[in-house]
Amino acid sequence: MPTRRYGIEEHPQREALTVEVHARPYATLQAPERASHLAMLTGGGGANDDRAHVVKLCKRFNVAAPAEEMNHFMADFGPFRLKWERHTEFSTYTFFRSEAVPRDPFESPVLDAVPKDWVEAIPGKLMVAIHAAMESKDAPERSTDELARLFGAESFAGANVADGSAKAFMDFWINGDGFGHLLIRDAGLAPRRAGRLLQRLLEIETYRTMSLLAFPMAKEASGKLDRIGQGLSSIMDAMAGLEETDEEKALLAQLTDLAAELERTAASTNYRFGAARAYYALVEKRIEELRESRLEGYQQFGEFMDRRLAPAMRTCEAVAHRMEELSQRLARASQMLRTRVDIQLEAQNRDLLHSMDRRAKLQLRLQETVEGLSIAAVTYYGVGLVSYLAKGLKVGGLPIPVEAVQALAVPLVAIGAWLVVRRIRRIVTREVD
Repeated sequence: MPTRRYGIEEHPQREALTVEVHARPYATLQAPERASHLAMLTGGGGANDDRAHVVKLCKRFNVAAPAEEMNHFMADFGPFRLKWERHTEFSTYTFFRSEAVPRDPFESPVLDAVPKDWVEAIPGKLMVAIHAAMESKDAPERSTDELARLFGAESFAGANVADGSAKAFMDFWINGDGFGHLLIRDAGLAPRRAGRLLQRLLEIETYRTMSLLAFPMAKEASGKLDRIGQGLSSIMDAMAGLEETDEEKALLAQLTDLAAELERTAASTNYRFGAARAYYALVEKRIEELRESRLEGYQQFGEFMDRRLAPAMRTCEAVAHRMEELSQRLARASQMLRTRVDIQLEAQNRDLLHSMDRRAKLQLRLQETVEGLSIAAVTYYGVGLVSYLAKGLKVGGLPIPVEAVQALAVPLVAIGAWLVVRRIRRIVTREVD
């Protein structure tokens, strides 16, 4: 229930919305520092399982566990510190330890201090794994050759970041230990700024990987769109020579099948493409926040993403646009074909109505003929009855001219029969109306 302060009624979500702004604070770091970062894909319904797994770790180390419905948690476990964050479809686990950075900054990583059985049981599928090190400004400088040997990748990014307050090097690669490598050299970072810098660099790789989930789907969907486009072109070519309604109906059925296939493809890719756009926007935002400048001999993080990530995202956008365009073309073709079918059906209905009209007129004429014959037959039999009556009366002694009576009865009986038939027809017509 909403509470009242100073007589003002609060919105029931006011407090929750305020808390959300402060829900994901950055870690406070002081070089030298080392970290291990994991991003696990668990889908939209995995938050409770992820949180429950963090609770198990807390119980093992007698640490206060995250409250129910919390999507962010930080705590000191002694041998390491943990920062857990739940996102829409994945969770990140970042383990920190303040210690001197060895000459090989990625040996004996922080993750080794975390219980192995707990790490192996983390819910979901591993998407991102990074070992990071932040060395102090007093540490010996590393040469270009040493950095190349250290990262062991054909190309990696390096730049002055945070307005020159640090240098960062990252390979965006899966090395022999199964992890990517990130090295930051402090040149005057404040603790909170150091935490923000490390998290931004980790998020760049995390969001980059998540955005690329759409790329294989885009390539698969592209092949399906090729087939749908070819099928649509064939149908449009066939429409020009159509003559029979059955042929049009067959083509309409083919169009319906193509539209159904396109809808299935769109349904299976729309969410992923939308998520990719959101993740890519976050990557661009995080790179902008690095405030990087060129470090001689290295490509900057923005340049690396422009060359390696941007083309894949453009492919996804092109496929999504093509899907929408095909949907519109299919709709127009279906409308054209349905119009042709409707016109043909209207022509057939018109011909059928004309035929029914001719049959009705013919039936009316036949009915009039039958009525005339009926009147003649009734007149014949009526006059016969009058004749029998006249002859009987004459035999009984009445002086009746039988022939004259018969002649007089013919028009009278005929008129009477006609009037009766006419009355019956009026009654029937009135009941039908």
